[in-house]
Amino acid sequence: MEIALLTDVGQKRSNNQDYVNRYTNRAGIDLIVLADGMGGHRAGHIASEMTATDLGASWVDTQLNTLNEVREWMIAVLEEENKKIYELGQTEEYKGMGTTLEAVVIIEQQMIYAHVGDSRIALIRDGEYTQLTSDHSLVSALVRAGQLSEEEARRHPQKNIITQSIGQHDPVEPDIALKTLEPGDYVLINSDGLTNMVSKEDIRDILLSEVPLESKAESLIRFANNAGGTDNITVALLYLPEEG
Repeated sequence: MEIALLTDVGQKRSNNQDYVNRYTNRAGIDLIVLADGMGGHRAGHIASEMTATDLGASWVDTQLNTLNEVREWMIAVLEEENKKIYELGQTEEYKGMGTTLEAVVIIEQQMIYAHVGDSRIALIRDGEYTQLTSDHSLVSALVRAGQLSEEEARRHPQKNIITQSIGQHDPVEPDIALKTLEPGDYVLINSDGLTNMVSKEDIRDILLSEVPLESKAESLIRFANNAGGTDNITVALLYLPEEG
């Protein structure tokens, strides 16, 4: 599995509230975590980095190597982290802070992922872009209910209102799902600073270009910045090489 991680502040923000990292446990299995923080100037940055590093610290200390064990771990660690971030968010310094979260583990071509918020995970297979996650957002709920079109949702003034986050008062309900990967697959994990700026068609074309994985990640960020870069932009790219 090839992995490339990249984050950028974008064109309009003064600080980067996104965070992405890779952690390896004692069984040699990687966890990729991407978080997009929210809250005051400092609080969002703290929420995303703290959530990712807390998950990473817990993960590296495990020997988990089955999908079922990973699923149980994800459920427990996310609820614990949700309470921790919520309690911190009650203090004056970190008022109202929270974060989206994507956590991805791949065991023998089986990917298990946890999703909270409006960052995204997508699969690019055989030249097709397929979004695997559904945004936990107000406009996404309206689209699913048939009250908004995809195009209207993209331009909606309340498109940034999310309905689930790490740091909320209620217990967090992450979407946890499995996907079997095939040789030649790309997995893209990203904050909304990418997908709000770059079309799925452009993302697909960049990933199918004949350049190294790191260059593909750089191109995704460059495209988002060229389109305005109105938010922080973060990508984690995973590639399962084709046999031979």
